[in-house]
Amino acid sequence: MKHFQEIQLAFTKHLRAPHEYPAPLEIEERRMGIYRDLIYNNIENFIATVFPVIRSLLSDQQWHALIRDFISRHRCQTPYFLEISDEFLHYLMQERGVLEEDPVFLLELAHYEWIELALDVSEADIPPASSYPREPLKSMPRVSPLVVCLSYQYPVHKISASYQPATPEQTQLVVYRNRVDKVCFMAANSMTLRLLHLLQANTHVCLVDHIHLIAAEMQHSHLDVLISEAEALIHELFVLDIISHID
Repeated sequence: MKHFQEIQLAFTKHLRAPHEYPAPLEIEERRMGIYRDLIYNNIENFIATVFPVIRSLLSDQQWHALIRDFISRHRCQTPYFLEISDEFLHYLMQERGVLEEDPVFLLELAHYEWIELALDVSEADIPPASSYPREPLKSMPRVSPLVVCLSYQYPVHKISASYQPATPEQTQLVVYRNRVDKVCFMAANSMTLRLLHLLQANTHVCLVDHIHLIAAEMQHSHLDVLISEAEALIHELFVLDIISHID
């Protein structure tokens, strides 16, 4: 039994880091090669699918070095293949960090791409739609459970192989999955994020009271203008399924 366990340990060490640990002599090299390719290719293909923008920004050498380091260094806490992206994000943020040769926005971009998958596979359901009220100010809009509000230092939603910002640009986004199960994003501002936060945190408060609070926080001198903007915003969010229904 001990001999088998020693072979098993050598086998898994080699699969994780084939250039660091030799393959067990007891296993035919042809078969060992099949296992190596299966492990690496499956993990690499899945991560490339979830993080396509990051893949497009890195050279083949950089990308494969990154994936091999993840496989050899990180100890996954889940047996589910679909959660590899969670593990990869954790590895980037908590273990590897940003290296000198990395894009400065790497971690934020990774988080944004991961959020898109998390919403896509979420098992949460959007509540049934309601009609839009005649007096929305007196109503209580409900934020869909498939909505995430995000703030970044870089415009991660614009980044591509042809656009890689070198300096920070404060960016606020609302990422959501609509009723036809499409994951979308909306560029937002501080007022939008604050209003959505208040709607999520205080579900018993009507819209106009939230607007009054925001006006006080912003020291807004034209309450009527702010109310008009908020009404238009709520209608837009309702059409987009960010507001799922209105009580």
